[in-house]
Amino acid sequence: MFKLVGALLGFYFFGFFGAIAGYFLGSAIDRYNAYGAGGVNPLSAAHRQAVFLETVFVLMGKIAKADGRISEEEVGHVEQLIRQLGMSAEHRQQAIALFKRGAAPDFDYQPVLGQFMAVCGHTHSLKQMLLVYLIVMALSDGRIDEIEERLLMEIAGNLGYSPAAFRSMLDMVLNQSHFGAGQTASASALDDAYKALGVNREASDQEVKRAYRKLMSQYHPDKLMGQGVPEDMIAVATEQAKEVQIAYDLIEKSRKQ
Repeated sequence: MFKLVGALLGFYFFGFFGAIAGYFLGSAIDRYNAYGAGGVNPLSAAHRQAVFLETVFVLMGKIAKADGRISEEEVGHVEQLIRQLGMSAEHRQQAIALFKRGAAPDFDYQPVLGQFMAVCGHTHSLKQMLLVYLIVMALSDGRIDEIEERLLMEIAGNLGYSPAAFRSMLDMVLNQSHFGAGQTASASALDDAYKALGVNREASDQEVKRAYRKLMSQYHPDKLMGQGVPEDMIAVATEQAKEVQIAYDLIEKSRKQ
C-alpha cells in the first residue's frame, strides 16, 4: 500500500524520478511493517536509485550525440531500456526528455555527474555499473568511435578511474560482449576470454579464479539492487555475468587439456 502512496506523493512533489524514489521508499516501509527493521536506510536507497536513473538517461544522451548524430540503434537501445522499466507513456516522455537534454550540443554533464558522485560516489558497484551501461550504450550501434571513447574516458576520470583502469574496464566489457555459448577454445578466443576477466595468459589459476569471483560479485543482482541499481535495470549486469561465466569456463577447459 505504502509504495503506491509513496509513488503518487513523489510524483506530485518531485515528478517522474520522485515517483520512482517514492515507490521504493514505500516498498521499504511495506517491508518494514511486514518483516521489521532491515540493514539498509530505505530513504537513502530510494534516493540513490532516482539519482542513478537520472544520470543514466542524461549521460546516454551525451554518449549517443558525441559523434554528431544519434543512430537508430542508439534510439532503439534507449527504447528497450524504457520498456524494461515498464514506464508509462508520460514517464517515457520524461525519460526521453532527459536523454534529449544530455544530447543537446552545449550540455554540460558535470553538474549531473557531480550529483551522482555526491549521492552514489562512495559505492564502487554503482560507479562501475554506470560506466558499464554507458559503454554498452556506445556499443549499441556496433562500434565505439574515437570521440565516444574520449568522452567515456573523461566520464570515467570523473568517477575516479585512472586511464589504465578505464582501458581495463573497456577491454573487459568489449570482450564480455561478444562471447557465445558455442565459443571454441581457439587461440584468439582464449585471448578474448582472458581480457574479459581482466587478466593475461601468465596469470596463475588462483589469480584467474580471483578475477572471476570478483567480477561475478560485482555483477550479482542482489548486491546491485541493495546498493541502488533499480531491479529492472539489472539485465545488463546479468548479461555481462553470463559472458564472464562463459569466458571463465573456456579458460578452465583450456587449462585442463
